[in-house]
Amino acid sequence: MAALTAGGCAQVQGPVTMGDAVPMVEHYVSVVSRVPSMSGSVSQIYVRERADTRTRNRTDLDGQVVLFIHGAGTPAEVAFDVPVEGFSWMQYLAARGMDTFAMDMTGYGRSYRPVVMNDRCNLSADDQSDLFGDRCAPSYPYAITSMDSDWQDIDAVVNYIRELRGVDKVHLVGWSQGGPRSAGYAARHPEKVASMVLLAPAYRADYPATLGELDFSGTAMTKQSRADFDANWDRQVGCNNQYTKAVSDAVWSEMLASDPVGATWGTGVRRAPRAMTFGWGADVVKATQTPLLMVAGAQDKQVVPQMVRNLYAHYGAEEKLFLEMPCASHNAMWEKDAQTLFDASYQWLTTTSWNGMRSGMHVAQ
Repeated sequence: MAALTAGGCAQVQGPVTMGDAVPMVEHYVSVVSRVPSMSGSVSQIYVRERADTRTRNRTDLDGQVVLFIHGAGTPAEVAFDVPVEGFSWMQYLAARGMDTFAMDMTGYGRSYRPVVMNDRCNLSADDQSDLFGDRCAPSYPYAITSMDSDWQDIDAVVNYIRELRGVDKVHLVGWSQGGPRSAGYAARHPEKVASMVLLAPAYRADYPATLGELDFSGTAMTKQSRADFDANWDRQVGCNNQYTKAVSDAVWSEMLASDPVGATWGTGVRRAPRAMTFGWGADVVKATQTPLLMVAGAQDKQVVPQMVRNLYAHYGAEEKLFLEMPCASHNAMWEKDAQTLFDASYQWLTTTSWNGMRSGMHVAQ
């Protein structure tokens, strides 16, 4: 495996100011669902757009269209469009001429949520006790969604965006569980994906190969309270002033706004389906040729950097670059070095390079 090298000193462009906010448009994309809990029914997928069509001076948008893919808990518009100056990844790219979109999978955020998610008994017994002080038997003791249904949701949105913008391919930016969602999709549809940026991609070489190998029994959904949110973030702080309360407050406020039902449970929670991953093991990763920038936070205790290094070692494309951020956690896009992350993503999506380098393992300075 290549040694980590320090990156060059290319200047990171300044943040987008709230006064210069890029216009926001909301879309809903219909898909006949393969979600196990509602198979055959129509799901409405929420898509947020940030694109500065006010100043666009070109009609050919090839290479300029980006779709953000969220992880196992936080919806995409919450993760990637934080309403604090300097912390909206979507607006950073949009202000530099890219058309950005973010989607919520079925069961997340502002997309359709299967009815079984409204039954608090479908939380784990411990989560029920934590929130309500009692326990009840689940009405649906199975996983609500699967990677198969996630990929179907992504494909519907990718096709919608391709037609909307008149392009053959889009870029994908994924976070955490958005790694297998994005890269697994790219492995199956390379003709639709130009390149990818994955922050803390959750990779295991031994993921089950097929849907049939998964056991769907068990807890249907997870929850996150403000106490859970804060505790999980705080255990990943290794640098001074790594994040500010203003940003964490804004993220949490947007989290509750994206889940009006969960906001009424206890003191307010974010609900999400239990993630079920298959089809992104070593064999698939080795065969994938889509250019990839993978980013790891050195302080990340959810997807530890070694998992991302393993992905780099196995990934099949020649155009692949590993970037470690020394003072970043799993939540790198909400922390003090967010602009470094955003700039690296912009460089990769527009030039398939970072500070002039197209491959190797590097440390952001």
